[in-house]
Amino acid sequence: MSNSAAGRLNQTSHILNESIKNDDISLRRSQPSTTSLQALEHPFKVTVIGSGNWGTTIAKVVAENTALNPHLFVSRVDMWVFEEKIDGKNLTEIINEQHENVKYLPDIKLPENLVANPNLIDSVKGADILIFNIPHQFLPRIVSNLKNHVGPHVRAISCLKGFEVGKKGVQLLSSYVTDELGIQCGALSGANLAPEVAKEHWSETTVAYHIPKDFRGEGKDVDHKLLKALFHRPYFHVNVIEDVAGISIAGALKNVVALGCGFVEGLGWGNNAAAAIQRVGLGEIIKFGQMFFPESRVQTYYQESAGVADLITTCSGGRNVRVAKHMAKTGKSALDAEKELLNGQSAQGIITCKEVHEWLETCEMTHEFPLFEAVYQIVYNNVPMKNLPDMIEELECIAD
Repeated sequence: MSNSAAGRLNQTSHILNESIKNDDISLRRSQPSTTSLQALEHPFKVTVIGSGNWGTTIAKVVAENTALNPHLFVSRVDMWVFEEKIDGKNLTEIINEQHENVKYLPDIKLPENLVANPNLIDSVKGADILIFNIPHQFLPRIVSNLKNHVGPHVRAISCLKGFEVGKKGVQLLSSYVTDELGIQCGALSGANLAPEVAKEHWSETTVAYHIPKDFRGEGKDVDHKLLKALFHRPYFHVNVIEDVAGISIAGALKNVVALGCGFVEGLGWGNNAAAAIQRVGLGEIIKFGQMFFPESRVQTYYQESAGVADLITTCSGGRNVRVAKHMAKTGKSALDAEKELLNGQSAQGIITCKEVHEWLETCEMTHEFPLFEAVYQIVYNNVPMKNLPDMIEELECIAD
């Protein structure tokens, strides 16, 4: 191991050790009991905004739970669908008639209380809980359309992976929703490949939600117990915490690391190279969080499903690895690879690495994050992938 690499590893270890000293680890887990929840006078209405494979999967999970808990939730779950034609027929009609999203989640039976709705405003009418699950680059447009149609009592959970970079600097997407709509927004993230969850193979996830100052009281507002009742399934185990920043950062940046893993896999460099990418990537994720979002907790990155577990899963497969691997093998651009492989869906690392680069460049700190910068240069400036190890090493030396 080079001196610079060893130095960065020691730096990461120091951050971890200091955080453990200063943080009460006993507070990290919140395990609400769903059996203690009493019937609500006004059950919560839930809407899922987004219908890709992950959006439809989460809608399936949620609809199963609303049907099982009528004392807590309105059974019907609306899922907003960006309308498109499949063999001349509207996708929403197919979903509602066949109870299957034949384009984005084929061969998975959906609950009958899950209703596909092509009208965004109509889908959120009467909703108390919004679950955002769209490619994050579309969030500003969606939020803009929702203004004046969402009351201040509404709560939200973001399943999106990425950042909003603008006049306010780099911003969590949950914070962006809160600022733009005036509603409290948490996040959901974890080692969750949508097809496996949809097939009800056991997995776990992390939901993060900070109880707001205007909390209306248990049984009248969303809290950790209610969120567990909404998302927890026998095959989808949920841990609820308060570190919205931590799981949001990990969920966004792991996609950038996954692109790096896809590059080395496509080049045929093997497991050692992939492990090196993940080692550097984990350090940069933690450093980014501590540097720009000091409220995030280091424990989240390595103790929660949303942290290192998600990093390992994402770097072992998924959209970002597939796209990067295809780029390495064919020489095609990221956008062309995305179009060829993903059936109209997005590899979020492509957008996220650009957002991260723009922010780091503004701060004159690109050298502090050599892997993130190297991935950006490969994706957007056609730097040869074979230069990846040297790029990481050179930038590490500058940072040290």
